[in-house]
Amino acid sequence: MLPCLVALIAGNFTSWGNAYCMYMKFPHDRHRQRNGHYIKFISYETGALNGKCGSYERRQFMPKFKAAEATIKIENVVASATLNQKVDLNAIVKSFPGVEYRPEQFPGLVFRLKKPKTATLIFNSGKMVCTGAKSEKEAKRAVLKVVRELKRNGIVIVSKPELKIQNIVASGNLYGKIDLEKCAYTLEKTMYEPEQFPGLIYRMAEPKVVILLFASGKLVCTGAKQEGDVYESVEKLHAKLEDEELIYYEE
Repeated sequence: MLPCLVALIAGNFTSWGNAYCMYMKFPHDRHRQRNGHYIKFISYETGALNGKCGSYERRQFMPKFKAAEATIKIENVVASATLNQKVDLNAIVKSFPGVEYRPEQFPGLVFRLKKPKTATLIFNSGKMVCTGAKSEKEAKRAVLKVVRELKRNGIVIVSKPELKIQNIVASGNLYGKIDLEKCAYTLEKTMYEPEQFPGLIYRMAEPKVVILLFASGKLVCTGAKQEGDVYESVEKLHAKLEDEELIYYEE
């Protein structure tokens, strides 16, 4: 159902700095209490400091909610890339028998990777679309790996791919019951027709995302261009629901 919803709906978030935001399933799952609220650490990535390569840790805190801590999981990152040159798809088929290419049905070739588990569409124009990644970093790694594999097998590629994140889809849970009918009147830019679809569609202006909100407290966020946008939008929505008393928690 998720891909269908994304198909129907299809800036910098500076407060995250250079921190790399993993989805909300943490390896250490550490909590600490600050000002009466429990907060969860976000993992970090390795980067460069002052021009020198080194390891640094940049910690950020998830929003402090009154009754429950929201969980967020990145489900899919869609990235596009261009090679700025024509690509011979028939030559790729000869070198990689496992790829999928049926030009009479679809003009693109499907190149699948097992690690990271992604599918990359390659077109004769040199454009590429990578789907299935679980983070921005993983999407970039997948595209670069496909290009390396092509080069290693005799496909001439002159320049590095220019990559851009097109869409990030995430699922989440606010762990509360939500009054969707009241939300439809209280929140701006919403669509709620329970006879046709059980969720409320909420279009947030900043960050520019679309959130599918369900009465169970579960949600789907789509349209984000950065992982930080996902966390910021869910934080803002959760706070709004609590301020307007639109979410109720079971004891």
